[in-house]
Amino acid sequence: QVQLVESGGGLVQPGGSLSLSCAASGSIVSVSGMGWYRQAPGKQRELVAAIIGAGSTLADSVKGRFSVSRGSAKNTVYLQMNSLKPEDTAIYYCNAEIRAYYGGSYQVYWGQGTQVTVSS
Repeated sequence: QVQLVESGGGLVQPGGSLSLSCAASGSIVSVSGMGWYRQAPGKQRELVAAIIGAGSTLADSVKGRFSVSRGSAKNTVYLQMNSLKPEDTAIYYCNAEIRAYYGGSYQVYWGQGTQVTVSS
């Protein structure tokens, strides 16, 4: 089985920083793209950042404040969040495209989510 486990959420004041981590484990042959989504109360889940190979993308709302990176083992993804705003408050979810066995296709897996609250 494949698991994605996020860590690093919490409460931070406006203007502060947080770093989120996500590690994929289990029966993994290879990992393709990884990314971060978030869902605020009453809103749809939205893409925050994604990274695949040497390329990455960030939502317009977080450009200049957030950055996304992969670990050397390629089964981890990080989200560095700076200059946080109250509107960044949401549950942040990690996802990854993973091939779990040889000959199989890539499937999308999701983590359980980690709460980020930006408030004074």
